[in-house]
Amino acid sequence: MTARAGEEFALHRAVSDVQHLLAGFLPPEGPVDVVHDPGTGEWAGARGGGFAVAPVWESRSLVGVYAPEWNEVEEAAEGHLAELVGELERRWGARRVVGMRVPLFRRVARQPMPPFFEALCDNDLLGDLAVWGPVPGGPDGDDRWVAVSLNQSDGDAPFVLAVAVADHPVAELEDD
Repeated sequence: MTARAGEEFALHRAVSDVQHLLAGFLPPEGPVDVVHDPGTGEWAGARGGGFAVAPVWESRSLVGVYAPEWNEVEEAAEGHLAELVGELERRWGARRVVGMRVPLFRRVARQPMPPFFEALCDNDLLGDLAVWGPVPGGPDGDDRWVAVSLNQSDGDAPFVLAVAVADHPVAELEDD
């Protein structure tokens, strides 16, 4: 569960969340700091060396939910992702897709990977990334890279729409 549990999806709020993360401070280095909502204790994001990641929406729990109701939740989640991607494409142009297959395999094999991908994997954000960048952002208008993804850690878990912002290019990891 995330700090976004129970909230309805609103495109304007999701875009505002992206803009907030884009404009915010990114620690230049150091360990990843996981952030939890002070009221609920649920995951609210993570920050590390040159990046930040946060949930922008979470579906309801899918424990005990089966087709066709489960399919409806999945379709709604994919629709929210498409809405957000569409709005960001309108602002910044076409996205690139960065696959999460290699980070997933590295996670399973306990192999090292860049902290950005490690943080995504640690928070079960394993969906392929829609990436834009460089785009102007940061406190001083510095170039940033923005990524969004739709994720589900297992079939009973809620879908999570997340955004990540980095001060370095977000590129697909190569197979070793």
